[in-house]
Amino acid sequence: MNRLLAVVTALSLVAGGCSASAEAGPVVVLASWTGNEETAFRQVLDAFEAETGIRYLYEGTRAVDQVLASDVQRGTPPDVAVLPNAGVLAKYQKSGALLPLDDALSAAVTRSFSAQWVTLQQIGTQKLYAVAVKADLKSLIWYDPARLTGIRPTTFEGLRAYAAGLTAAGGTPWCVGMGAPPTSGWPGTDWIEDILLHSAGPDKYRQWASGGLPWTSPEVEKAWQDWGSVLEPAAIRGGTAAALLTDFGDAGKAMFTEPPGCALEHQASFVMSRYQNFQRPDGTLPEPGTDFDFLSFPGRDVSEVAADLAGMFQDTPQARKLIEFLASEKAQRIWPSIPRANAFSANRKLGLDVYPDQVSRRVADTITSAAALCFDASDLMPATMTGAFHRAVLEYLSNRDRLGTLLKQLEDVRKSIQPGEWLKIPCGQ
Repeated sequence: MNRLLAVVTALSLVAGGCSASAEAGPVVVLASWTGNEETAFRQVLDAFEAETGIRYLYEGTRAVDQVLASDVQRGTPPDVAVLPNAGVLAKYQKSGALLPLDDALSAAVTRSFSAQWVTLQQIGTQKLYAVAVKADLKSLIWYDPARLTGIRPTTFEGLRAYAAGLTAAGGTPWCVGMGAPPTSGWPGTDWIEDILLHSAGPDKYRQWASGGLPWTSPEVEKAWQDWGSVLEPAAIRGGTAAALLTDFGDAGKAMFTEPPGCALEHQASFVMSRYQNFQRPDGTLPEPGTDFDFLSFPGRDVSEVAADLAGMFQDTPQARKLIEFLASEKAQRIWPSIPRANAFSANRKLGLDVYPDQVSRRVADTITSAAALCFDASDLMPATMTGAFHRAVLEYLSNRDRLGTLLKQLEDVRKSIQPGEWLKIPCGQ
């Protein structure tokens, strides 16, 4: 019996004289958020408890995929799990562990989210299986506006030339951190995805994300080569070894030192919260628009996005009420409203007024209104493929000469996966 279930059982035994919701016991929630993110998500759960009278028990862990797999295998899944990858949710949907949501909620989601976001929450089916609790825009390159002056690069060649020029002048272009146990390497997969999407286009990207484009194809190989060319060891703060060891959440700190340790960071919109909570030696905190801003990833007019998706694993009244609450406009406004939390919602009914600054509003506008969005490819891939992708990124950074071997190994993994295991989600539509 897992820890949370043991607590639930104990609480249920003493709930005899309480209200109907209390008699049913608390709702058990598993997600990946810890630290400040857990604190913010608990505000959402606190609002749910205040509105419904249903208590909750929350467990946050970076190893959320592994914990959920263990709990499901033992027959003790949480009521609701929030996962950062649709590919893992799809696996549970196929096995019957992830339960469909009712038609009324599906209709409400369809009214509140664009067709692209509805498709993601259906995870490759015709029914709603998940709710996007939090969304992120990934095709971003962050910089300090006071330090990146003049003409800013708008093409990949321009970006490469800018980085090379800064290196030649004795500067360091890139803040890079690959550390994210137990999934280290995903910041590198984001790079490959963005380069492929913006160079080869949405159709090739969709084929690749759904298992239809070989890893040894010219388009994929070129994306890896382009990444290696822009992230030469001398262009990385601390070199390759530092990139492999630095936690993804700490990499950007060096942008705010005096003098700066690096000038640019390729990272998703959630990093705004990290930036705004980096305390500088003088005690001040960086502010969006003044101390940091973003460039859209150069190339085609399309953006990569991602989401944390809540799914129901126990069909209980408490679980259904929580999922319904998480999809509501009221719940979706809470996290974005928290100062310096910088969460974003894909719910287009919120409007941009909930976001406190122009940088956040530009991010939110793209997430909810952009005509061409593509979902994070490694989040859509089967777990075996995603894990191999993560490992290959780390190995490539360690030894650029092994690219041919690594792509062949990735292709072997792709061929070993049954066709029905791949998610086919539209891209750029």
